[in-house]
Amino acid sequence: MRASMDDSRHASDSALHWHETLRDGTRVLIRPIQKEDAAIERAFLERLSAGSRAFRFHGEVKVSDAMIKRLTDVNCQRDMAFVALRHDEGEKREIGVCRFCVSDDGRACECAVAIGDEWQGRGLGYLLMCHLIEVARQRGIEQMIAIVSTGNRAMGGLATSLGFEPEDARDYPGEIVYRLKM
Repeated sequence: MRASMDDSRHASDSALHWHETLRDGTRVLIRPIQKEDAAIERAFLERLSAGSRAFRFHGEVKVSDAMIKRLTDVNCQRDMAFVALRHDEGEKREIGVCRFCVSDDGRACECAVAIGDEWQGRGLGYLLMCHLIEVARQRGIEQMIAIVSTGNRAMGGLATSLGFEPEDARDYPGEIVYRLKM
């Protein structure tokens, strides 16, 4: 992972951001998501194919105002969400997002990632997840969990490449639980 921290502040600080280069040479900005990102988050989710949306949300979902508020109004002292952005034709566009939500005891977190269909396969998911994992480690979280649909081979491959191990998912029919011990 080639990451350059543009700021030495704590990872929960909203000024923290990275400029990254994808496998194809494209430059992207990765930073914590903000409430002000509601419009670009909505546009991103609406651009996702039905299959990508179903993989991310474990089924069909309707993008609503309440959902967008929940996804962009993140308490970064507890949870974390990073957005990947590009400027295309003078417009700021979200091309990927990842997040974790911490368990009540603070020892574990569940993560999720979504990459725009046209941006998949370029290494963006890997870069986003590396930043997310690093923040979780800095916070002392002991394990990260990803619940992945069995048909989502790309996410299963990403999880494995990051060191997550699959386990029996009896409580989640049709899904695989991947666990990363920190």
